[in-house]
Amino acid sequence: MTSTGPSIDTNCMTLTRFVIQEQRRSPNATGELTTLLNSLLTAIKAISSAVRKAGVAKLYGIAGATNVQGEEVKKLDVLANDLFINMLKSSYATCLLVSEENDQVIEVEPDKRGKYVVTFDPLDGSSNIDCLVSIGSIFAIYRKNTNSTPSAADALVCGREMVAGGYALYGSATMIVLSLGRGVHGFMLDPSIGEFILTDPDMKVPRRGKIYSINEGYEAQWDDVVKEYVKNKKHPKTGKAYGARYVGSMVSDVHRTLKYGGIFMYPATKDSPNGKLRLLYECNPMAFILEQAGGQAINGMKSILDIQPKGIHERCPVFLGSAEDVQELQQMYCEGIKYQQ
Repeated sequence: MTSTGPSIDTNCMTLTRFVIQEQRRSPNATGELTTLLNSLLTAIKAISSAVRKAGVAKLYGIAGATNVQGEEVKKLDVLANDLFINMLKSSYATCLLVSEENDQVIEVEPDKRGKYVVTFDPLDGSSNIDCLVSIGSIFAIYRKNTNSTPSAADALVCGREMVAGGYALYGSATMIVLSLGRGVHGFMLDPSIGEFILTDPDMKVPRRGKIYSINEGYEAQWDDVVKEYVKNKKHPKTGKAYGARYVGSMVSDVHRTLKYGGIFMYPATKDSPNGKLRLLYECNPMAFILEQAGGQAINGMKSILDIQPKGIHERCPVFLGSAEDVQELQQMYCEGIKYQQ
């Protein structure tokens, strides 16, 4: 009798292998970015494990204090934040960190400093922890271009300067979607070997979708452009109406938009005239991913990646997704429909 043995791909493309391969394409690469990304993977694996523990809502869903955004912080938020900070510091590849959970920038100790600045939301969608809705982590990586002591100014750069960006999704499986500036690639965590495996190479968002994603509970506070745009999606003069899908976890909603096309919207409102989502560690990395996948991301009139940030927790309206869907909205803004107070 012949034994076939376990079915294992002995030549699988892991995320680490992929990054090393990409590193070889850059003649001036030092390997520091590869080390940084490996440290990020460790943090994401640990968070994934914590999210999947039985009774996670009971264990981690006890209300605590509030973060600097005035949002409820749960124990899993603290764990995720500590993991990101400790892993990134110990990579010896970073000099400055910006987290959603910290009021000020985090300066890496001089003896551990490298050349990269990392901005991140360690646990996006944390308000959904208790009801077991998919949550995620978002990150952006920049190269420090000066020899000065690291400061907030090193993080206040346009998204166009991003070296790498991506997100982790903790859903029915754990997935990392990553761009190093040459396309977008998806990697699924295989728990049996503890590695992220390339499952979605060269991801592309469809040119036009059939789904719009927005919190319609705030309709009364939208500007006229958004109201008219959503109305047109629901009641088109020709063709089939768009479907509405909204999870309330940015990573989940954006990932679906990337896979199926359409448009994700979190506009400004009367109560939040600057929008709600944060530019540095939510809007910028997601805009980077969508543009690399052939889509677009705007604040209404301007590309998200062209915005010059003024503060580390600056907020920004965001509309991202399929190029034709976003262009349609942008054209409506260009036609000058004014906001009604």
